[in-house]
Parts: sequence; C-alpha cells; structure tokens
Amino acid sequence: MAAQPAVVLEEKGKISIRAFDIGHTMGPQDVEIAIDTVGVCGSDVHYYTHGRIGPFVVEAPMVLGHEAAGTITAVGAQVHHLKVGDRVCMEPGVPNMSSRATKLGIYNVDPDVTFWATPPVHGCLTPSVIHPAAFTFKLPDTVSFAEGAMVEPFAIGMQAAAKARITPGDVAVVIGAGPIGVMTALAALAGGCSRVLIHDVVAQKLETAGQYDGIIPLDPTRPAAEQVLDATDGWGADVVFECAGHPSVYPSLFANARPGGMVVFVGLPVDKFEFDLVGAMAKELHMETVFRYANIFDRAVELIASGKVDLKPLIAATYPFEQSIAAFDRAAAAHPADIKIQIKMP
Repeated sequence: MAAQPAVVLEEKGKISIRAFDIGHTMGPQDVEIAIDTVGVCGSDVHYYTHGRIGPFVVEAPMVLGHEAAGTITAVGAQVHHLKVGDRVCMEPGVPNMSSRATKLGIYNVDPDVTFWATPPVHGCLTPSVIHPAAFTFKLPDTVSFAEGAMVEPFAIGMQAAAKARITPGDVAVVIGAGPIGVMTALAALAGGCSRVLIHDVVAQKLETAGQYDGIIPLDPTRPAAEQVLDATDGWGADVVFECAGHPSVYPSLFANARPGGMVVFVGLPVDKFEFDLVGAMAKELHMETVFRYANIFDRAVELIASGKVDLKPLIAATYPFEQSIAAFDRAAAAHPADIKIQIKMP
C-alpha cells in the first residue's frame, strides 16, 4: 500500500498525523478494509505516555490503534466468506497458524503473534488497512461501526467470563470500573451471573457502570471486601474479577471470594505486587489469568447484535480523524466520567 495519512506515535509523548507507509501488500487470503471507527485503548495511551508496556518498547515511529471497524474494499483470490461492501470488525492479533499454541486453541499466547499497535507492529489508525480474512468478522446490520469498534475490548471481558466458568445465579464482584471492568461485568451478566458488584475509587466511573441492570456499584470510600461480605451474608462472591491492575488491590483481593470461589486476573499491573497466597490456599480458591482472547470475536459480535449487551452508553466522545491528537490527550487526561473515546475517519 502507498503512504497514507496515519496517527503516528513518533516517540514517547509525541504523536503526529502524517503520511506513513505501513508497507503491507495484499495476499490471496487477505482483505482490504476502509477504516470507519477506531477506539482509543489504554495500551495506546500507555505507549504514548510511557513509551513502553513491559518488554514492548517503542523504538521507532509506530501507527497507533487496534480497536476498529470498517468496510471491505477488496478481497483476496482465496477469500470466499467475505465480499466487497461488507461491514466488518477486525481481531487485531494474528498468530502463527502453525504454532503449537494455535493448534491448542490458545493462539492469544502464541509467542509469534503479531498484534496491531504493539511495537514494532503498526496499528490501524489510517484510512485503509490490509488484514487476514480469517481474523475479520462481518457485522450484522443492527451493529453500528461504533459498536463494531467496541468488540475488541468487549472480547477481553468475554474471555474473562469464559475463564470464570460461571454457574447460572453466581454472584460476582469486579474490582476496577474502567472500560475492561465494565465490559467484564456485562459479560459476566450475559454469562449467567445474577448480579455483579463493582468497586472503584472513582465515583463517576461507578455511576456509569450503575446505569446497567444487574451491576451494583459499591461505595468507593469503603473497602470492597467489607461491602462484598455484607452483600453476601458473610459468604463472599462466587467469582472475583480483578480488572484494576493496581498494586493496592491485591493484598485484600482474596477476601472478596467465597470458599472454593474463582478469582480471575484481568488487569495488567505495571509493577510487581504481593498477595496473600496462604489466604487463597486456606479457601482453596481457583485462579485464572487472562491475556487478550481466543475464539471469542464471533461470539462477541453475536451477543452485541442480540441486544443483550448495549455498549453505546460507554462511548464518552467521538473525535474526527484530524483531531486524533486531541482524542489521545483527552484519553491520557483520564477524565473520571470517560469510559471509551473513539476516532471517526473522514
């Protein structure tokens, strides 16, 4: 593809909009997509403000963006399930299809996976991209481009709910009411939880989460575990989703869970942390971890299309492409009431 306008992270703290040649060429199993909407993810913002996430370091200019939806403009010769004009969303992580992880169905942890906007892989904040058809999913007519661009973060919530092995009627608690926390709560409800308690230190985020039936905000000024025990007659939650990724939540995390309960680690902490392993053992807690998702995208689309999950209230603002830098600055400012910022292409 020729150079085209793109949102480029030049280096830590510096974003520009300029012509950029990603260098992709169309293959027989690929599709070309005109991008319509792209969500600003916390990882994009973290690369902008910190220049790295763990071992992934921005060492050269990189196109940002990995939560996207658009319209197919060309298809490869071997693509038969998609056609020009289809409205689609794209799974941004492409594994090595021959790897052992992929063959085991856990391609999200394939060491060879290439993931949009993860150094050195370029993202999709540009008018047109080429992507494997196998990781491109048609959107039903009832699902907007804005909702299509929310499938990627919602897939993380669905992966967490699947890992939790929810039994219908379970009571869950979510620690952290950011985008992933709220979407995990919605996925848990869709997966069979009777109610989801949610805790955060920011009251405005809890207000946004509380607009959904079945999601019960807790008092941000009181410890979560204390309130969870009150709400469950001293028993504890069947499932605990840790979505904050902040060291302060781990020392008391297991106090939220009932004996024999499940704890799912979803948030990615920046720093090392400590938790009470003996406390977990004394309750024989089950523990699961989440890293992105696998074999989830199509089900996420179906769930959104069904109307059982409405993600539109989570979109705080939509910026035109030419104001992308302002969109990233707003996301970096972390306004208390903001859940998701999106960018709309011309």
